[in-house]
Amino acid sequence: MKRRSFIKHAAHSLAIPSFLGAMSNKSFGQTLDKFLHLANETDRALVLIYLEGGNDGLNTVIPMAHLSQLNKVRPHVVLPESGILPVEGTDFGLHPSLSGFQTLYEEGRLQVLHSVGYPQQNFSHFRSTDIWMSGSDSNELINSGWTGRYLEAKHPQFPEGYPNGENPDPLAVEIGYGSSMLFQGEKAGFSMIINNTNQFYQLLDNEQEETPDTPAGDKLRYIRLIAEQSQKYGAVVRSAAQKVPQQKVYPNTRLGNQLRVVSRLIAGGLKTPLYLVRMGGFDTHDNQVDGGDHTQGEHARLLKDLNDAVMAFMADQEFLGTADRVMGMTFSEFGRRIVSNSSGGTDHGASAPLFIFGNMSYGGYKGNAPLIDGSEEYRDNISMQHDFRQVYSSLLTQWFGSDASVNQATMMGTFGEIPVVKNALITSIEKEEPSNLKVYPNPIRDFATVKFDVFSGNIRIDIIDSQGREVKKIYEGMAQNRQFNQNFDFSMYPPGRYILRVMDGFRRSTVHLIKL
Repeated sequence: MKRRSFIKHAAHSLAIPSFLGAMSNKSFGQTLDKFLHLANETDRALVLIYLEGGNDGLNTVIPMAHLSQLNKVRPHVVLPESGILPVEGTDFGLHPSLSGFQTLYEEGRLQVLHSVGYPQQNFSHFRSTDIWMSGSDSNELINSGWTGRYLEAKHPQFPEGYPNGENPDPLAVEIGYGSSMLFQGEKAGFSMIINNTNQFYQLLDNEQEETPDTPAGDKLRYIRLIAEQSQKYGAVVRSAAQKVPQQKVYPNTRLGNQLRVVSRLIAGGLKTPLYLVRMGGFDTHDNQVDGGDHTQGEHARLLKDLNDAVMAFMADQEFLGTADRVMGMTFSEFGRRIVSNSSGGTDHGASAPLFIFGNMSYGGYKGNAPLIDGSEEYRDNISMQHDFRQVYSSLLTQWFGSDASVNQATMMGTFGEIPVVKNALITSIEKEEPSNLKVYPNPIRDFATVKFDVFSGNIRIDIIDSQGREVKKIYEGMAQNRQFNQNFDFSMYPPGRYILRVMDGFRRSTVHLIKL
């Protein structure tokens, strides 16, 4: 598998303190170089949680500034202010069932993306699911999935010669009955389906019979090849699972059991980069809430199952030592209408919030809580703020280190990115573009000038200590010129070694500092 970018965060660092804290002045650079090399070999996994049916975003992430307006337009399902979980420093709150998500947000391990969707929303479950899975425009029919095209761009020879020494593991795993479009490439499907986690394919040792040199023979040979792959991958998956005899306790729910399997496979050494798990029941046309207590009911139960399973998954990863290389994302085919219906539920809508969670999640929120003015009519919907393909493209670039050509082939177009992965202390040598970053004088006594060529203009500069902790943000703002050139006061920092990190849009550069 290709070398990955390595990104560490301050609050949950596993390795940086032990490497950097024990360095002598002489060995600082050499040890950091070795650390970079090891870090870049880290394999990452993205776990996609599909909330089937269309989750009600307005009762999941609630715009606190518009509660009185919500009372007017969705009286049948609106949550009481006293039950909503506050999110400090924001204008929104969380459903009372999401107490774990509230904690993850406070810890900087969960990001809320407001109003994610696509132009010209299709309100059919089947069609909208296909759009989300394929990453297509709503007016085009695509038979491949966005992750399938990504894997195809990375593995153009698949399925011929797979598995092999470099790629012994499944390229994607989905749990449930039947395959989705998500992992379907233009030529082949890339996922291994686990129907029942207690049953694995047996490795097939016997040789295959020859096939005739005809079109029918070619199809037969392909079917046998896929069958053989399934059996070999089954043996690999079973072997990985057997390496993890102990895990944290999970709730005995559909999602809890699926995430337990995923965590076990990752910890068992499976280098599969993509996983899909499912949770159904979100098509809440009626009886969405308990009539006597809107904080209870079917939607509350669903969100509690989601909350509890994700929290168990996060705790299990910490226990098994895989937490810093796993990212999770929830998605649903659409949201629900602003106006509730008379059946105590909500009907098919458009945009909805999306969660990205994990130790490496950027954290915080992007966008604004939906604006509700109280005069909405039944057919009104929440306006889109983020195209879902922006999220996909951002994960490919920032999590998997995908380059522009692969992104173009995957997304069938170019979409702007949003930050979804934590600011990097150290980024891949392959990915870091030269910015001519200079700090002088260096070593520093009191003042020093920071100079570099501007890439996007959205600049942030941080000082990192030798323990990998952010000491201070010394600059944040928009650069007015094509070259940044500014003098900073370093007199307040104790003598020692530091890293100055410049984030210019999605480009990051670092330089070592010595403070006298």
